[in-house]
Amino acid sequence: MAFIHSYESRYGSSHPVFYQGSYSQALNDAKQELRFLLIYLHGDDHQDTPSFCRDVLSYRPLIDFINGNMLFWACSVNYYEGSRVSQALRENTYPFLAVIVLREHRMTVVGRLEGLMEPETVIVRLQQIMADNEAALITARMERDERSLTQSLRQQQDEAYQASLLADQEKERRRLEEVRRREEEEQRQRERALQEQQRREEIQRMKLELVDQIPEEPPDSDPHSIHLVIKLPAGTRLERRFRRSQSIKYLYFYVFCHSDAPSSFEIITNFPRRTLPCEPTRECPEPPSFAELGLGKTETVFVHDLEA
Repeated sequence: MAFIHSYESRYGSSHPVFYQGSYSQALNDAKQELRFLLIYLHGDDHQDTPSFCRDVLSYRPLIDFINGNMLFWACSVNYYEGSRVSQALRENTYPFLAVIVLREHRMTVVGRLEGLMEPETVIVRLQQIMADNEAALITARMERDERSLTQSLRQQQDEAYQASLLADQEKERRRLEEVRRREEEEQRQRERALQEQQRREEIQRMKLELVDQIPEEPPDSDPHSIHLVIKLPAGTRLERRFRRSQSIKYLYFYVFCHSDAPSSFEIITNFPRRTLPCEPTRECPEPPSFAELGLGKTETVFVHDLEA
């Protein structure tokens, strides 16, 4: 697709229909459809390329001939896929065209057109190549038709038995699928219940561990203390004092250990609105102090439930 956009941006849309797919896909389609495949390798830097694109590939009789008789795959040799195809076809110069068709059960290059030619000459050369190789396609079509007929007869003979067998197999498959689905759903429910139980037990364990780490509340008369009003999501209003020199993690511990607090939360201020970095993490195991965060003597903070 990138080459097609590049080509049309430079030479316009008057050209044979480009095959929109990879080289291997074009080969496979030509093989399956028993059609001729015309390959065009575009040499961006060759002096004859602009003339070929503007005067030959845009020639209406040539466009109609190619569109009506073959698949047309093109790519620049400056692209990775074009370079790989170039290595396989080993062209000598540009412009370069190659005709590929199924011969003796494999896709074979049966014609090469190299160098700048008049569009009428290109048509004549392509017609000759097709005429020389049409017998190979006729043979391939006959062999394919014969194989198809044999396969069709065999399929008709087996059809009744296969239909019955498939019906039984489908019935059994659905039964087993339903059993498997129920078992998996029951297993998921057990796992969810276990995970929830483990989560609650872990939260309770952490609360018991962290509550002992919360420092004693300083007296109201302590000039180095900060008074916090803490509003929980459920409407509970808490008040607590801490020393301004203490890490704000103790505010997190205090809220976390409260029975009305959510298990996953963040603490924010309103004016100015910001999230306080109070939860210890692996990257920051010791959050800053109240003073380092610039909190005043009295602050109101809000607990935001992250699972709400």
